[in-house]
Amino acid sequence: MTIAVIVTMAVSLSLLGAGAMTALEVNLAKSSLYNQVEISVFLCTENTQGGRCEEGKGTTAAQRDQIQQTLEANPEVSEVTYESKEVAFEEFQRVFADSPVVDSRTAEDMQDSFRVKLVNPENYAGVVSEAKGLQGVQAVQDLHTVLDPMFKWLSALQWATLTMSALLLLAGALQIGNTIRMAAFTRRREIGIMRLVGASNIYILLPFLLESLVAGLIGIGVAAAALTAGYWFVIVQNAQTSITAIPWIGWGDLATAILVIAAVGVALAVIPTLLATRKYLRI
Repeated sequence: MTIAVIVTMAVSLSLLGAGAMTALEVNLAKSSLYNQVEISVFLCTENTQGGRCEEGKGTTAAQRDQIQQTLEANPEVSEVTYESKEVAFEEFQRVFADSPVVDSRTAEDMQDSFRVKLVNPENYAGVVSEAKGLQGVQAVQDLHTVLDPMFKWLSALQWATLTMSALLLLAGALQIGNTIRMAAFTRRREIGIMRLVGASNIYILLPFLLESLVAGLIGIGVAAAALTAGYWFVIVQNAQTSITAIPWIGWGDLATAILVIAAVGVALAVIPTLLATRKYLRI
């Protein structure tokens, strides 16, 4: 039963630590990517359709000025940058320099646009809705349509991991309680003798606490080793070198996760022991 307790605690604490590290990574990546997100407001050309465009007409200078003034007046907007067709074409040539499609476009095929940075990137819906309603705007593009589903699934994975770890932690607590209860029952005669000679509750309880603490500390050690190995092989050796577009959690975050599972592991060892032995400590 002690081995079962150690294995259950090691697995549950490993999952808890993995969930905590996933939460830290999701928050870090979300903050970094959202802070880089810009809203692109594309203006009409003679060849574009849809949006608030007039057929066969591009956005006039007056409409462009009105769009810029409206965007700059929005309190959620921190910066508005105008990008001409020529600048857009230069960027297109740079991005597709090694691709055959580089010769398929000219500067006239590009669209003027405004690049909009937000005060709080998560409050983008109002700015997008306002921009879509402006005359001379053909389309509004933002990366939230891509990022939001991704972070939604990552958050679901995080909560699934935490839920599984919580269930296993509950199983570990029940196993510890049963183990200590059986140990106390088999030693009930010795406990009765100690009470008759005036032994204190702490003196009687200490062996049981030490037994559960040793099992808990071994489980914490195994879980910490598993988290460290997982961090090294998954993040340091692979993710950080292959995916450089997002920041990754560091050794300090790993230490935080280990401290969390250590605190939970100690509490998991102590609390069930106190509950399981209270019957044998009554006068």
